[in-house]
Amino acid sequence: MTVLTHPASTRPRPGADTAMGKVRMVLEAFTADDVDLSLADLARRTGLPKATVHRLCQELAAWGALERVAVRYRLGLRLWELGQRVPRQRVFREAALPYLENLLLVTRETVHAAVLDGREAVYIERLSGRASASSAPSRMGGRMDLHATATGKCLLAHSSSDFVEQVLASELPAHTPHTVVAPELLRRQLAHVRRNGFAVERSEVRVGYLSVAAPVFGVGGVVVGAISVTAPTARATAAALAPTVRAAAAGVSRSLGGAPRAAGVVARSVAAAG
Repeated sequence: MTVLTHPASTRPRPGADTAMGKVRMVLEAFTADDVDLSLADLARRTGLPKATVHRLCQELAAWGALERVAVRYRLGLRLWELGQRVPRQRVFREAALPYLENLLLVTRETVHAAVLDGREAVYIERLSGRASASSAPSRMGGRMDLHATATGKCLLAHSSSDFVEQVLASELPAHTPHTVVAPELLRRQLAHVRRNGFAVERSEVRVGYLSVAAPVFGVGGVVVGAISVTAPTARATAAALAPTVRAAAAGVSRSLGGAPRAAGVVARSVAAAG
C-alpha cells in the first residue's frame, strides 16, 4: 500500500502572525519526499519573507530541529528524538511491535500500525514484506485519508457518530477508480467493521493491492489504533488474512489492557468480504 503524505497546507495551522505559527510553517514545508530544501523553496512554500525564513532556519538549526547542508536545510535529529517520547505513539507501537513481527513472519506481507490524528490515519510503524520491492513504499509518519484505507476505516468506524458524519460530509478524494467515496456505501462498510471486527480495502489506494485491518482497543474499550496487512490481490484474500489480523489485534489489545470484542464466528463474514 502506498501511503500518501498530504502537503502541510491542507492541514489547519496557526496564523503567520505568531512566532509559533511561522516555525510550524517552516517545519511543515518539508514533505515525506523531501531530503532537503533551499531557502528559496522554504520561502515559496511558506509564503514568508526570505529574511524571516533565514532567521527562523538559523534558530531551528542551532536547536537541532533543522540541519544545514551546504546552502540547504533538512529536518534535524532533535525532531526524531522528541517524536520518540510521544506517549500515544510509543506505548501503542511498543505493544504492537511483537505482534506485527509475527504477522510479518506468518504472512510475509507488509504490515502497518496506525493511529488517528485529525481526519487522517498516521502510520507509526511499517514492516516490509516480500511485496515491497515491487510496490511504492509506504512510510512511517505517512498520512492517509480515513475513508480509503483499511486502517482508516477501522479508526473511523469506532469514532463518534458526529465525527463520522463530519468526515462523510467532507470531500472524499478518489485515489483510484476503486476508491469508495459514496457516503451510504461507506456507512455500510463501517457497520461491517463494528459488527465483524475487521476492515477490507481493495485497490482503493493502489490498484492491485488488498489491505485487511483490525482495531486495537485500550483501557475502557476505546480504540487506540489499528494494525493491517497489505498484499497484492493476486496472492491474498480477505478470507485468508482476516482471522490472523484479528488475532494479532486482540493480542495487542490485551497487552494494552483493552477489551477487544469476542472473536465469535468470522468464517461467514470473511467469506462475504472475499
